[in-house]
Amino acid sequence: MKNIKNYKYQKLFAKTSTKTLFTILFLLISLHIHAQERIRVVGVVADDKGELLPGVSILEKGTTNGTVSDLEGKFTMEVASPQSVLIFSFIGLKNVERTVGSQTSLNIRMDTDSQNLDEFVVIGYGTQRRKEITSSVATVSVEEFNQGGVRSPLDLIQGKVAGLSVTRTAGNNPNSSASIQLRGVTSLTGNLEPLIVIDGIPGGNLDLLQQDDIASFDVLKDGSAAAIYGTRGNNGVILITTKRGKSGDPTFEYSNYFQREVIDRRPDIFDAAGYRELIAQGVIAEGNDRGGSSDLYEELLNRNNLSQYHNFAASGGNANTNYRVSLYYNEAQGIAKQNTREQIGGRININHRGLNGKLLLQTNVATNFNNANLLGGRGEDGRVGDDFEQAVQRNPTDPLFHPDGSFVETEASGLYNPLSRLAYRINERNQHTFSADAKMTYEIFEGLNISAFGAHQRNTWNDRQYRGMNDFTQRPNQQYQGTGYAYKRNLLNWQNTFESTLDYKRVMGDHRIDFVGGYSFQYFTEEIFDVNNSGFTTDAFLDWNLGAGSAINNTVLPRPGMGSSKQDNTLIALFGRASYAYKDRYFAQFTLRREGSSRFGVNNKWGNFPAVSVGWDIAEEGFMSAVSQINIMKLRVGYGVTGNQGIPNYQSLITLGTGGVYPQEGVFYQTYGPSRNPNPDLKWERKQEWNFGLDFSLFNNRITGALDVYNRQTVDLLYNYIAQQPPYIHSNIYTNVGTINNRGVELFLSGNVMKKADFSWNMDFAANSQFNMLSTLTNDVYSATFLEFGGLPNPGNLGNAIRLVEGGTVGNFFGKRFAGFSEDGKWRFFKADGSIVSASEISEEDLTVIGNGVPRYMASWTNNFRYKNFDLTLFFRGKFGFDILNTQELYFGNKSWLPNNMLRSALTTHAELNDTPQYSDYYLERGDFVKLDNVTLGYNFNIVSNYVRNLRVYVTGRNLLTFTGYSGLDPEIQDTGFTTGIDSRSFYPRTNSYTIGLNVGF
Repeated sequence: MKNIKNYKYQKLFAKTSTKTLFTILFLLISLHIHAQERIRVVGVVADDKGELLPGVSILEKGTTNGTVSDLEGKFTMEVASPQSVLIFSFIGLKNVERTVGSQTSLNIRMDTDSQNLDEFVVIGYGTQRRKEITSSVATVSVEEFNQGGVRSPLDLIQGKVAGLSVTRTAGNNPNSSASIQLRGVTSLTGNLEPLIVIDGIPGGNLDLLQQDDIASFDVLKDGSAAAIYGTRGNNGVILITTKRGKSGDPTFEYSNYFQREVIDRRPDIFDAAGYRELIAQGVIAEGNDRGGSSDLYEELLNRNNLSQYHNFAASGGNANTNYRVSLYYNEAQGIAKQNTREQIGGRININHRGLNGKLLLQTNVATNFNNANLLGGRGEDGRVGDDFEQAVQRNPTDPLFHPDGSFVETEASGLYNPLSRLAYRINERNQHTFSADAKMTYEIFEGLNISAFGAHQRNTWNDRQYRGMNDFTQRPNQQYQGTGYAYKRNLLNWQNTFESTLDYKRVMGDHRIDFVGGYSFQYFTEEIFDVNNSGFTTDAFLDWNLGAGSAINNTVLPRPGMGSSKQDNTLIALFGRASYAYKDRYFAQFTLRREGSSRFGVNNKWGNFPAVSVGWDIAEEGFMSAVSQINIMKLRVGYGVTGNQGIPNYQSLITLGTGGVYPQEGVFYQTYGPSRNPNPDLKWERKQEWNFGLDFSLFNNRITGALDVYNRQTVDLLYNYIAQQPPYIHSNIYTNVGTINNRGVELFLSGNVMKKADFSWNMDFAANSQFNMLSTLTNDVYSATFLEFGGLPNPGNLGNAIRLVEGGTVGNFFGKRFAGFSEDGKWRFFKADGSIVSASEISEEDLTVIGNGVPRYMASWTNNFRYKNFDLTLFFRGKFGFDILNTQELYFGNKSWLPNNMLRSALTTHAELNDTPQYSDYYLERGDFVKLDNVTLGYNFNIVSNYVRNLRVYVTGRNLLTFTGYSGLDPEIQDTGFTTGIDSRSFYPRTNSYTIGLNVGF
């Protein structure tokens, strides 16, 4: 959260007054065209940092003659005489008066006005002055985004918001998404991610956003802020505002970058020479030398990857109509071969005002076409990184190719040659996403506006897979060895939104009131169709002739598959919010949303979600007038109730499922029966949250920040419990029982460390701590002893790594305690009584909490330096107070893996071990880390041209350095949800990325 001005953002919300001034200007031109000779004045307006100011209002004193500065801060106008006085005004800055005199070219500097710092913040169904905010709301504007190329729009704010975790668990894989979580977990089976709202559309699609089309992110963190979104506010809300059209001369912007990925760390495995040394030493049996020398890991890498991005935008308009149109092309290449995503699309924004300025029509249209190659980096079962896991296990003396160029397969169980997959398989996704919305706002009278908003979003996927005749196959019961296999899947989901609001704003002396009330309707539906067949005797048709596969006529396995489904749900809500401010000193806000969802039982379709928050700016009190060092010192307290309806559809109803076929007179008929127990009392999970906050601004706004302390309790958690039979038909029922508690502290600081004529240093710091506990899991009807997560893969049948018990902390590792090795290298573990026994003597009672995979603390530190035309950004991120289960070491750092290849640590770090893998705290490591995550150096050229307004070039390095004691490839792993702190045994590469980019304005 920031309390400093944001000129471009303010311009967006000051457009009404700007357009009014344009109207005045045009009227004056028409009225005075015959007037006496006038003086032409030109000039440029900048702030106290030298940054050019667009949208500054310029008025000839005592007249209605005025204009506004353009995007470069320039202005041109005619005045009556040299004695004319020009008044320059802009939100957040002190007014400037300047007599024209004999000057016809003016350079105006405007200083910060600490008493008029009116940054506006998007809060859902409206905006509010930052000074009046009484909830926990964080804003990240375009100037603060992480720079360089990003894979997801959320990468732009990674580490920028205290309490918001944004993690890319698959590194920079172009086809992976960011995992996000705000203030910990709030559900066992429901959605855990914040609600995304894009330009007012709840549930907006991130695929429609490119980094140069986004103006700001506003994060509603606590319950009093998110309650306006009712049943979807449990996990917080992220409001994304895209860039809009601007009045003035047509302008054009072009941005691009080119990005290269390089390996950060490789797994330390034996090469062919090292493997042969092990044979010579007798560690590996003779006969395992296959006579070759291969590096499969290297063969899977796309060393020549080069991603590129291009975005072209045009904007302009007049006092009544403005527009912004952008087109983009984005090609992302991963570090793995055949691992790409290519996107093309655009966005149009049009704003039109009519009926003497009383009617405003706003519309947005966005589309995205993308093609993804999902083959590279994935394995036989589709998991990301499995191909690289094969590379770690493969005997490096085993050739990858036969002399004729065909692929050498391995005889080892469970292993295959990934190069065969890349050569003979197809796994692609063709996706089209579309969104269109329109909002009409009418001013009934001054301060009272009514609006209607409608939106349609549509998303289609076309998945295709094909396995060629020459590819290896390990399918069980596969009777079509050496034949092809094809699969198709089509998905369509869409949603319609209609919302109508009535808002009223009024200033009466020291009193300021703001009310908004509205109605919301959303309908969601999804359709899926998939089909597969095998037994193709030619690859000529690939997957475009599914009926040619002979398996369609087969009466035994394998049979072709076919399926389809459709589901939908509806949300309806009435909501209201009232805000009050007195003397810019005392603030209060009240919110209520009543919402109904078709997903819940007949007895609980509707629910109420109230919120209240208050604030007090102590710095405005008379007794603080002598403390000039404090500009703002606002205390905030908020309480809000939100819900979570992010569960599968139809869980409260009896649904039909297939029950097998039965013959009747030689004809086989499908049978049907109930597939779940009904639950008419099913209702949403509810979160009750208290938030205590302090916003402050010190030393003439050189230091600003916010401190928040929260305590939240989520009740009526949904989970599948054992149901009594009878009366129930099935053994499980989905119902509300448990409770989760979350508490934490969040801090944000922003400071102007140094400001000289040619040099400035600004710094931001964000940090938070969190604690999550499952308070209850049972009631007097339904009970569960514990919940388990993080199943460890075979071989070894090692079970689940994480256990959640009533009264226990979320993310606890539960397992055996390591006590050393026996003389012959066998495992020894502690029993509950402290005695030391072998692995076979450990029982369930001996297992205990051995660590926790959820970071207790997260922090980030941003440094922005400017020297003349150069700018430099250094961004550090860190997570602390958590453990990592290193499953790579558990499986591959073990001599029992021989004669497959393995990590070198098997003969160094784990040299004593001579036993099969066992899960215990032996493989838990501290995961604390600090990353130098972003370094960007840019240069802004001084352009003297009638065509080019601005030109900036920059270079960016991301994920450059990691300071950690963790021995694995990367300590930044999954830390959201319940499966936390487990470093997958996959070896999909983590990378450093290097970007060179250009921003130019015409």
